[in-house]
Parts: sequence; structure tokens; C-alpha cells
Amino acid sequence: MRIKQTIEKVPGGLMVVPLMFGALLNTIDQMHIPFVMDMLKSLGVAETADGYYEFLRIGGFSEALFKNGALVLIALFLFSAGSQMNLKIGGTALKKGVLLTSSKYLTGLAVGILFGYIFDPMHGLFGLSTMAIIAGMTNGNGGMYAALTSQYGNRSDVGAVAILSLNDGPFFTLMSLGLLGSSFPTIAFVAVLLPIAIGMILGNLDPEIRDFLKPGEILPVPFFAFALGAGMNLANFFNPSVVAAGLTIGLLTTLLTGTTGILVFKLFKEKSYIAPVSEASTAGNAAATPAAIAAAASVAAGSGMMTAAEAGAFESIAAVATAQISIATLTTAILCPIAVILVDRYQKSKGIDGRIERGEQGKQTTANENVHSAVN
Repeated sequence: MRIKQTIEKVPGGLMVVPLMFGALLNTIDQMHIPFVMDMLKSLGVAETADGYYEFLRIGGFSEALFKNGALVLIALFLFSAGSQMNLKIGGTALKKGVLLTSSKYLTGLAVGILFGYIFDPMHGLFGLSTMAIIAGMTNGNGGMYAALTSQYGNRSDVGAVAILSLNDGPFFTLMSLGLLGSSFPTIAFVAVLLPIAIGMILGNLDPEIRDFLKPGEILPVPFFAFALGAGMNLANFFNPSVVAAGLTIGLLTTLLTGTTGILVFKLFKEKSYIAPVSEASTAGNAAATPAAIAAAASVAAGSGMMTAAEAGAFESIAAVATAQISIATLTTAILCPIAVILVDRYQKSKGIDGRIERGEQGKQTTANENVHSAVN
């Protein structure tokens, strides 16, 4: 049936198609259709905490893989990708990760602050808040980045995801809003870097381990993509104001963070811009940030760090911000792979192959020229 070939015709298809399929199934699941729930109940499916029956929450291996498996599968991917990197590429990956994380965070922060200055920071244009903008623009989809760079980029691009993963979750947004102190949770670095570091060590110690783990660079991608999609709900598209706000965040994320990343890479003499464009997305788990912000605001109010009214303002916008960020996630899931395809085609027209490390670009060009001369 050539299912794989059809999927690969879609930009970033191994990531986008399973992600969208997972989102579609989760949307149907969240509709809680009576006859579907009755069938699930008759099969002995356990009731959820909310009193429903869902086919993505039937327990066992199925729920562990298709609903809750994203983090474990991404960790497996990072471990496998790390095993394919030598120590030199590891240093380059570290540099790229720092550049991308910094440029993406500072861009999102600048846009959020500017937006809050021009409009109402809590209920601005299209109902957007500074919190939603910062959370959506600074939190990149590490799974999508990994999938795109594994297909169009080089191994140091892929390895940069170890640093990029630090922007997953609410920490940077909380820091931006002044809800946390200046101390950085060092364990966050350790927890993210450990799988790729162990993989790199083992891959450099034993070539057979490197060969054994090589399929892990691509095999987990469609599986964790589906699991990420299984946490999204397409029903949000039916709210016009939420859609407009989410599309705005999505467009700003792809255009501005991608452009800033390219400029930073250019400043540091990187020839390929696959990595910064691959990071120009909004992570699915960014939708959980508004709730975390509201909880932190409540704690801050309880300790006297902010007033009850200020905390209540964050709590009042948490639900709509969550929906807006969900739309941004789906928007960038479409825009980001298309942007990567366009950049890849442009680079190749200039003789730059994004899959080759920077130091090897010249060698590859010389080798091609030698082959061309020999043929002539």
C-alpha cells in the first residue's frame, strides 16, 4: 500500500502525520460519545477520574505507548542519537543548543514584553496575554525538532536537542514573569543531558553499540509524535477568537524565532540553517504552562510575593491561554516543516547540504568537484 512513501511526501511527515492522527483520535475521545463509551464499558475499560471511558485510556501497553509514551520514546531517541555522535560533534551540538535556546527565549521574551507594552498584558489583541505569547514562543517542540533535524540536518543539529529540551515546561516563562527567583534548577540540566551523554559515551567506547543503536535515531519518531498528538484537542479550532490568537502566536513563532535563530547562526559562521528553522515551533507541553503559572501565582500570593488580585488575574486567563497555545502548537506543526523544506531547497541550490557537518562541507564540495572533473 506504500503507506510510508505517502507519509514521507508530507513535509516532516514522519512527525506531522502521526501527530495529527493522534490529535484527531484524542479529539474524538474527548467528545465522550455515548455509544463508544458504552462499548468500552462493556469491554471492561476502567473509568477515568472524571467518570468517562476513553479508548486512548484503556490501560496496559496500549495506553503506555499511544497516550503516555512520548517522554520515554523521546528519551530513547536522545540516547540513540547520542550514541552516533563523536566527542567533537558533541561540543558543536552543545554550542548550537546554547545558541538556539538563547535566541528563541530572548525573541519570545522581547515580543511578549513589547506586546504587553502596546496592548493589555492580560487581555490584549485577540485576547492574547503576555503570558501566552512568552509560553508559546519560548517553548519549542523538541520532538519535531528531533524529527526534522534527523531528516534534514546533521548529528550536531540533532544533538542540540539536549540543550533545547531545557525550555520544555514553564520554567523560562515563570522566570520571565518574575514568579521565581534567579536560582536555576541544576537537576534540570542533568535530567535532560543524561540519556544523550550516556549514549555518546557508549557509542564512542564501542562501535558495535553505535551500530546497534543507529536505527533508534528514526524508529521512535512516529511513535512519540502520535503520543504528543494524543494530548491535543482539535475542537479548539471551533472558537474563532482562540483560533485567531493561536494562529498569531504560531506565525510569530515560526517567522520571528526562526529568523532570529538564522541570524545568530550566521553570526557564528554556521553555514546550514536547518536547526534554527526546525526549532521555530511551539511545544505541545507548552499548553500546560498557563496552569503551572496560575498555580505558582497562587503560591506567590500565599507567601506575600504578589497580591491576591494579581494572582487571580493569572488564574482567570489560564484556560483561554491554554487553548491559544494548543492552536499555536498545531499551527507550527504545519508551518515549521514547510519552512525547513524551503530552507533546505534554498541551501542546496547554494551548494550547502544541511546533513553534512560544517567542517566537512568544504571536503564534500572538493570531492564532488574532483569527481566532476574526472568524469569530464
